[in-house]
Amino acid sequence: MAVVLGIETSCDETGVGIVADGRLLGAALASSMDEHARFGGVIPEIAARAHLESLIPCLHEAFERARIKPGELDAIAVTSGPGLATALQTGLAAAKAFALAWDKPLYGVHHLAGHVAADTLEHGPLPGRSIALIVSGGHTSLLLLNDLARDPIVHLGDTRDDAAGEAFDKVARILGLPYPGGPAIDRVAREGDPEAFSFPRAMLGQGFDFSFSGLKSALARQVEQNPGLSVPDVAAAFQEAVVDVLTRKAVGACRAHGIDTLVIVGGVAANGRLRRLAAERCAAAGIALRIPPPWLCTDNGAMIAAVGDLLVAADHPPAAFDLSADPSCPLTKAVTS
Repeated sequence: MAVVLGIETSCDETGVGIVADGRLLGAALASSMDEHARFGGVIPEIAARAHLESLIPCLHEAFERARIKPGELDAIAVTSGPGLATALQTGLAAAKAFALAWDKPLYGVHHLAGHVAADTLEHGPLPGRSIALIVSGGHTSLLLLNDLARDPIVHLGDTRDDAAGEAFDKVARILGLPYPGGPAIDRVAREGDPEAFSFPRAMLGQGFDFSFSGLKSALARQVEQNPGLSVPDVAAAFQEAVVDVLTRKAVGACRAHGIDTLVIVGGVAANGRLRRLAAERCAAAGIALRIPPPWLCTDNGAMIAAVGDLLVAADHPPAAFDLSADPSCPLTKAVTS
């Protein structure tokens, strides 16, 4: 049984996790979100500085919770892309230092593969074939998965403009809601009527790509032309439009490819309405739905350790120590080296 340390610093969360044989032993997380809130978005240099301050305390906490010592580790996994360049460099430099100091193999992990692997910590190994819907602040993708550690990842569809989480942030700003927009809209929408406005559903029936820029623009025009609109109603109708498209396309991808398991991951997967609607539509279609708990949907070190655990089990060769950060790394496989 391999014990793997995972480090995640791609954006504004500093995450450290320790996983062994698909089981989470310990994890710690620190966020610099409050430092970015007044700017309405993440400031890369502030994020990188926060990682420097938080990484060692998170490391100690994860080891304490796992009740192990560095000498008991078998490998170290770190997010090497995609993400903010300076933030990635911070985690990567730390992971290299630990790997050298403790004489452990190093694995560079794709951040989005980490989101998929996070579900295995809650629901066990993925089936031989599955569809994954990744929805986050920077990414919205439908993926065809086989063996996550061994096989190429096939893109069935991606966003052509704003990612779902990015649209939530922009709409929250339009409505005067705080950053980050996803949780704010989810909270306010509970008091609103999702049928109060008929916002567009882009690209339904047009393959598996996504587009949310037009929806955001339609909402902005509605608010501009009609001051005094109910914010809960607008938020609820916007949220319904997003989750309607996400779930329709995800279920459609499962049907088109004869796959009976859908995995929904990423920060937006914590959205309550998305979880409920996906459950309803998957149940009606006879599709098994897997969504990790909300704390595993956001960025964390446990998900990176989970990928490292799979790579070690698959006998994947470790990375060389000249492994570099790739802020725009394409998702074609779980490992980045």
